[in-house]
Amino acid sequence: MAATPPTPAPPRILLAGDAHGRLNQLFKRVKSVNQSTGPFHALLCVGQFFSPDAEGDAEGAPGDVTDYLEGRAAVPIPTYFTGDYGPAAPRLLSKAAAGARGFAPGGIEICPNLFWLRGSNRFTLHGLSVVYLSGKNGPGGPGCYSQDDVDALRALAEEPGIVDLFLTYPFFFIILFLPLPAMVNGADTSNVPNQVLDPHGYDPVIAELVAEIKPRYHIAGTKGVFYSREPYVNDSAAHVTRFIGLANVGNKEKQKFIHAISPTPASTMPSADIHAKPPNATLSPYAAPAKSVPIEEAPKRPADNTDAQYWRYDVKRQRQGETEGGRLCFKFTSSGSCPRGSKCNYRHDEEAVEHYQRNVCFDFLNKGKCERGPECKFAHSLSGDTAVPRPHSERRRVESSCWFCLSSPDVESHLVISIGEAYYCALAKGPLVPNHVLMIPVEHCPSTLMMPPEAEVELGRYKNALGKYFEKQGKTAVYFEWVSQHSRHANLQVVPVPLSKADAVNKIFHIAAKRLGFEYSVVNPDGGAKAARESLMSQSESKSSLFYVELPEGKILMRMIDSNEKFPAQFGREVLAGLLSMADRADWRNCKLSKEEEIQMVDDFKKGFHEFDPAE
Repeated sequence: MAATPPTPAPPRILLAGDAHGRLNQLFKRVKSVNQSTGPFHALLCVGQFFSPDAEGDAEGAPGDVTDYLEGRAAVPIPTYFTGDYGPAAPRLLSKAAAGARGFAPGGIEICPNLFWLRGSNRFTLHGLSVVYLSGKNGPGGPGCYSQDDVDALRALAEEPGIVDLFLTYPFFFIILFLPLPAMVNGADTSNVPNQVLDPHGYDPVIAELVAEIKPRYHIAGTKGVFYSREPYVNDSAAHVTRFIGLANVGNKEKQKFIHAISPTPASTMPSADIHAKPPNATLSPYAAPAKSVPIEEAPKRPADNTDAQYWRYDVKRQRQGETEGGRLCFKFTSSGSCPRGSKCNYRHDEEAVEHYQRNVCFDFLNKGKCERGPECKFAHSLSGDTAVPRPHSERRRVESSCWFCLSSPDVESHLVISIGEAYYCALAKGPLVPNHVLMIPVEHCPSTLMMPPEAEVELGRYKNALGKYFEKQGKTAVYFEWVSQHSRHANLQVVPVPLSKADAVNKIFHIAAKRLGFEYSVVNPDGGAKAARESLMSQSESKSSLFYVELPEGKILMRMIDSNEKFPAQFGREVLAGLLSMADRADWRNCKLSKEEEIQMVDDFKKGFHEFDPAE
């Protein structure tokens, strides 16, 4: 039996509070910590990143941000920041903003190793699911988050999976801290700094988002002190949340402004660890009665906006059956489909879908205007002259005739077994063997080798899960993909073979190649599976056709295909059919099942795979 690969060590992350433009001091401390107790994978900065003084970031000022932006100083480790406000922030970020088009979930790199987390989004950082809301509550414009940013996060809160880290600018003034007795809902407030208890700067929007997203860690700044609260249980969620507030960089009170954590990604944690409750865990701060909140001391929302969500992601209203029939459904407009179908309370407009795919601003389509004005990076016209195609990395294409697009009417959704962020898994139609799986990009992409790095991380999680699932059955997985110049939507095939035949996979593929008159290039023969795939991705070209197979021992066999060469599209399946003495099943069309049989096959697979599914 093949040995189970060792579980990778959890990522090591540094957290920092308001930098206030003191990057020299911040990065000097980071270098020191990294040398003494590192290495660390990344630094996440919350609170105000830029100086609060107009002169603090002026060109030529000692230790200013421009030293890093212009290459006079180097950022020591990958650093991500959210506090994009301050008098000099618009000038310093204008160049980065001008070069960015659409969305960059993992941050806009404004100089080597320094990433601006703009607006709101979710991205994967060394396996951790990170969600952020950049900027502060305000009248709009630079340095303020928008209603769109908030509603995008509310939509993410409805999606499956646990968020590991949530980054925001302020402490959110938990309602457990009001005012006596010292113990409320189990939270000890006797030693809480006065700055934390002070309701000034309380942001009810962030309080709502934290309650909806239910992150494992909520990281914030702006109060000028370090505070780590007892973990609290979440309503309708198995895991607890830990709150960490950080002080300003270089504060005179010597409050802690940098903190290290090493959380195991929730996607790889055993269920028992997810459900574990620390002995000091308290009740949810959102379980306290509303009358305990000093509303008169907190900023009030307009009466017509109370508990309302923006039409773009209005989940609560959808559930309650309220209608905004004149407004466009964002999910349908951006992807061509909506899970609510005819029950959706918003408009499904095919013409709007076409305009959206040509880079027309969604707000302009929906409201006839866009509050961003000239700062918006999308087109404010329905004419083809100004609405240009979206870059591949930013669009959500709708291919109505594609079998594999989840938004397509032709997709056989009853075969789907798991849906992640970048990939979904489905059982093959006309399978070679039971549990024959296809790993398919959610986005319309012709090759898995063209997918972004964060998608490759998720693919690795699925492979790990499938490996454990098959190992329980005494089998191992063989992965292969045929990438043609004419490929429309990628599918990486996963065929389980008995462990007794694992060593024969390499041999039989070489025999089959010899019969067709070619030899493979062996990718990274001495490295592991991950390194081999990274090497393969670096060698592949988007316009080239190729076939590759990932062997059980980790190495990859690759064959580049000339444009005038005829290569059997079912080659991988045909070879494995020979290995398994199933020549009559080499053609999938000979192996079709009824829909009822397929549904039963999916149900049986899900029952066994549930404990390993990274999307659960």
